[in-house]
Amino acid sequence: MTFADFTPFRIATDGAEIHGLKGGSGAPLLLMHGHPQTHMIWHRCVERLAEHFTVIATDLRGYGASGKPASDETHMPYSKRAMAADQVAVMRHFGFERFLVCAHDRGARVAHRMALDHPDAVERLMLLDIAPTLAMYEGTTRAFATAYFHWFFLIQPQPLPETLIGADPKVYVERVMGSRHAGLAPFAPQALSAYIDALRQPGAVHAMCEDYRASATIDLEHDRADIERGHRIGCPLRVLWGADGTVAKCFDPLAEWRRVARDVSGRALECGHYLPEEAPDALVAEMLGFFEAFEPEASPPMQ
Repeated sequence: MTFADFTPFRIATDGAEIHGLKGGSGAPLLLMHGHPQTHMIWHRCVERLAEHFTVIATDLRGYGASGKPASDETHMPYSKRAMAADQVAVMRHFGFERFLVCAHDRGARVAHRMALDHPDAVERLMLLDIAPTLAMYEGTTRAFATAYFHWFFLIQPQPLPETLIGADPKVYVERVMGSRHAGLAPFAPQALSAYIDALRQPGAVHAMCEDYRASATIDLEHDRADIERGHRIGCPLRVLWGADGTVAKCFDPLAEWRRVARDVSGRALECGHYLPEEAPDALVAEMLGFFEAFEPEASPPMQ
């Protein structure tokens, strides 16, 4: 693993505590992971990124070593609005009022909301292997529902998914991640073990389910409200997806993002869903090209 020179942190936000690692120097770059993973998805990228950026790699609320607050009937504590606010608070803690964002899967959904709710904070945005949540639910086909069965399983009322996944988190992680294009081959053993261990923590499975329940309810309300107001992502948006992934097979990512954002570019990489672990070299090259034009403000970050 290549986080050796990074410093761990734990920062209290409004309703959660966010764990992460900070390293490197240069323009601030926030990295957010997907399901059912942690900040470890970036382990093949961060060493090179830290040569160019001040890298902040976090665990989302409910995932990894971050806090797993209680939820409620509205699922608001796990809304992407709440999760985005966590991440903005982390960046502000370090003195970064404006920053770059690269996010995968669930983290990319958090980043989508962040760019809408905090437009002055996000300088440039890169989203990995997703189409907008509302577009994916409204465009659900049998092929999508089969490949992304967990979207519909995890939103079932508690305690059904919690009980079944909690009985053997290893089976769940290996089934979900291993059923994709490349199987389990792309994942370093230490990383895979970290994902499994994280899901074994008390409250982790419930928090993960609440993330998905929020995406199927309150998050869609927020997305529809933005569409009705004509509120779109204003910063430059770069979208990358796996040529062999489900998103590529079931959706037109560029077309979908152009409906909700003003400045969109992107392309497919030769891989499946897990770009940071399947195609780290190509991804880092994309990130350097898209992000390096940004110059941070002169004021130094807080320690």
